[in-house]
Amino acid sequence: MKFKSIQKIHQGKFITRYNIEYETASGKTKTYEMISRNPNIKDFDDLRGGRVDAVVMIMHDEEKEQILLSREYRMATGEWVYNFPAGLIDSGEDAASAAERELREETGLKLLHIEEIWFESYSAVGFSNEKNIVITGTASGEIRPSDSEMEEIEAFWYTKAEIRALLKVARFAARTQAYCALWSRV
Repeated sequence: MKFKSIQKIHQGKFITRYNIEYETASGKTKTYEMISRNPNIKDFDDLRGGRVDAVVMIMHDEEKEQILLSREYRMATGEWVYNFPAGLIDSGEDAASAAERELREETGLKLLHIEEIWFESYSAVGFSNEKNIVITGTASGEIRPSDSEMEEIEAFWYTKAEIRALLKVARFAARTQAYCALWSRV
């Protein structure tokens, strides 16, 4: 595919909708719809570049026997979905600072130790260029409800056996489901 152009279709409060025009190998025009957190994409470099939007936290307890999941009411699906705690990186914030803040805001827990910071990945590559960074580590403290009334989030620690059972009956975000399936079988 050869990039030809990009056009802003709609500017929302948090996301922007674009049409991207590509030329196929046979010379046909393909228009692809996408959304982005970047409201100012004007060319191919803007499409591919840009800052990392969000942080995803894969947290284990100090004994490495449990994994932390959030059960969140997701308005786009109209149902509760299991996911790793995650959130947007504020302007001027790095991924580690955002992880500490988001973990505290969403679960009440303290980020004790960062084990790894993974390279940038895409949240929903089929329709968005939103990028995130995954941080793995350990957390502790007492779980409490999210401090935002705009989000309905319940956090819980799960053992491997509990995760295997949950995978059979509950809806997950894809990245969370994949990681939990592998983690629970090791």
